[in-house]
Amino acid sequence: MTPNIRDATVDDIPAITEIYNEDVLTTTVNWNATTVDEDDRRAWFAGRSSAGLPVLVAVDEADAVLGYASYGDFRTFSGYRHTVEHSVYVRGEARGRGLGKDLTISLIDRAREAGKHVMVAAIDADNAASISLHERLGFAHAGRLDQVGTKFGRWLDVVLLQLILEGGGPSDAGRR
Repeated sequence: MTPNIRDATVDDIPAITEIYNEDVLTTTVNWNATTVDEDDRRAWFAGRSSAGLPVLVAVDEADAVLGYASYGDFRTFSGYRHTVEHSVYVRGEARGRGLGKDLTISLIDRAREAGKHVMVAAIDADNAASISLHERLGFAHAGRLDQVGTKFGRWLDVVLLQLILEGGGPSDAGRR
């Protein structure tokens, strides 16, 4: 099955909320400890949309959402404006089919089109599958932070990876 990847709509919010909450409750992909409601995801979606940031969904032949992805500011200081951090979530039963790869590639394309220079991934250090996927897509290790998060009663480490995107140079090159 080749999924269709498209821009998310407000109609996708229930599925996005369900996928997000599944990860909150069962994985360390997401380090939040509490689930969210559809109003929370609607506000998140509105914020992304108003900022011109992509929210993509992978859907099956029946247009059922199997996963979603987005990127946002890496940090809010203006010096970081050419750098984004991305997130990819795939429904549990749909994992292992290449959806994470397809969504990530689509986000990379969108970041390049938007003139971004670097994409960052912050991944739970125990998530070998995601780290391997990012390495195959050209992301390089940029660091590791030990015991910076906690979930399920244990300390979590995060691995940082980055991809330098073609194009997307700063408009103020050479300024101090």
